[in-house]
Amino acid sequence: METLFWVSAFVIGYVYAGYPLLLALWSALPWLPPSGGRSAASRLPSGSHGIDRRWPALSIIVAARNEAARLPARVANLLNIPYPGPREVIVVSDGSTDGSVECLAAFEGVRVLDLPAGGKPLALNAGVAAATGEILVFADARQQFCEDALVALAAPFEDETVGGVTGELILDCETSDGGSTIGEGVGLYWTYEKWLRRKESAVWSTLGATGAIYALRRTVWQPLPAGTLLDDVLAPMRAVLSGYRIVFEERARAFDRASPDARVEARRKTRTLAGNYQILAQEPRLLLPIVNPVWLQYGSHKIGRLLVPWALIGVFLASAALAPANVWFAAALIAQVAFYALALLGAWLEAHEERPRRFEERRPAPVHERSVRS
Repeated sequence: METLFWVSAFVIGYVYAGYPLLLALWSALPWLPPSGGRSAASRLPSGSHGIDRRWPALSIIVAARNEAARLPARVANLLNIPYPGPREVIVVSDGSTDGSVECLAAFEGVRVLDLPAGGKPLALNAGVAAATGEILVFADARQQFCEDALVALAAPFEDETVGGVTGELILDCETSDGGSTIGEGVGLYWTYEKWLRRKESAVWSTLGATGAIYALRRTVWQPLPAGTLLDDVLAPMRAVLSGYRIVFEERARAFDRASPDARVEARRKTRTLAGNYQILAQEPRLLLPIVNPVWLQYGSHKIGRLLVPWALIGVFLASAALAPANVWFAAALIAQVAFYALALLGAWLEAHEERPRRFEERRPAPVHERSVRS
């Protein structure tokens, strides 16, 4: 049981403390190539679009289902962002029934594919098949891009070793105070996750992309299997397996709101966890160090996260079994019980805070006596 305890504790400690420390030291090595994590976009002055250079043609692909309320503003954002090269916007309607196709009729130069419902992976496949640009830019209907986003995404492809570029998703909970504890927790996690991506990009390559804003060379794209849960991890990692890098470019920014709903956040985490298991079945080559050039990073970051829940169970069971005979393990057990109790209490309080908010959202606005008399 002691072996189980210490092995499980090592896994937890390595994933959340040891690996970040390793990345911090690794990315600081002086002999790393200058392009690692410092792309061509970062060398451009603010507001400069490098008119004298050749800019690749972009195909911006948005897969959407029943997003009529958001699509006009989203498409306008993508069309109005300055970019010195050619671009096209392709919107793929995945079985929309709310007028998503009709609401884009006024936009010239936007190609709309109206498909039966088949899921986002098949919609992306259709969008790529229709694309003519040499660089594929993937975006969602919900976010907005900053003014320099397209230039920042395209510039790193000047380096032939770069197969993809992932931008930075800025959540409102990262830049504002207050809000729900769920939003604050998401903000802290996302800040930590982006720090890892910066360091992994500096070492060689990130281990996926931000689905809201990323780009790939057309030549590295492989059609996604139907039912793929994490297209923004599978597609970039296939490029990495082909010998390319995926670099993190923080000047390419998309803006979004964090969900304040604990249930929505729980579903997102469950989907992410299931998607990481699915990718191992879709691309078992990721487990082979002779094939995967970022095997150490992938094992530490992605597979390590899959092992942590089991390691937590191992630590708890081992400390429970050893507690009667050892004061140290008894203290460890008490600390774990207290931690889980506080977590459950926080979840219960958050759930009770959400009920009044949902009730207030559904309740009709009060009618003031003055307006009734008038």
